[in-house]
Amino acid sequence: MKAARDRRASRWDAHRRTRRAELTDAALLAIRAHGAGVGMDEVAARAGTSKTVVYRHFGDRTELYVAVCARVAEVLVGQVRAAMDGETGPYAQTAAGIEPYLRLIEHDPEVYRFVVHRPLVDRALDADPVADLVSLVGDQAAAVIAAQLTRTGGDPAAAVPWGHGVVGMVRAAADNWLARPGSMTRAQLAAHLTDLAWTGLSGVVVRLQKEES
Repeated sequence: MKAARDRRASRWDAHRRTRRAELTDAALLAIRAHGAGVGMDEVAARAGTSKTVVYRHFGDRTELYVAVCARVAEVLVGQVRAAMDGETGPYAQTAAGIEPYLRLIEHDPEVYRFVVHRPLVDRALDADPVADLVSLVGDQAAAVIAAQLTRTGGDPAAAVPWGHGVVGMVRAAADNWLARPGSMTRAQLAAHLTDLAWTGLSGVVVRLQKEES
């Protein structure tokens, strides 16, 4: 009898996960259609259901916001990792890490605004999803820098502050770019940020090489 209850509970858990994923997808579509200020009515309508059903799977608006952030983070970090892994030189890897972040803003500006400006958040968060997202991307950048430092005989511990510093720079510049539409193309901004980041990083690498010689 207990095994039968366990199977039913397992099926219900799987159903809940699937339904939450579907509602998160619907929220993303609603954001793209109605903008970052989307409300729960628009999310429910896009999902073809009622707000009551949405709240059955998400305890409140904030919980849905966190789920959307987690989906965006999953996609973005995967894209950054794939882009950097697809390049071999450190300069090319730096450029590859910057590109997906800017592409998200260009292709999905309302989703980015939704994540950053938190229109559905109506209570204190246990953790900051935006900070978590930036931290995950920073970890990817740090891994690439650490590998380069190791190859040149440097201390890979420095890669963590440098990697997160580069990502912080990219985020600040990207937010400014979003606020100034038409100021430059994504490719131009990516090139400027890559040059700035790599000028600093390559200078450190050259200094380390001189110290080793």
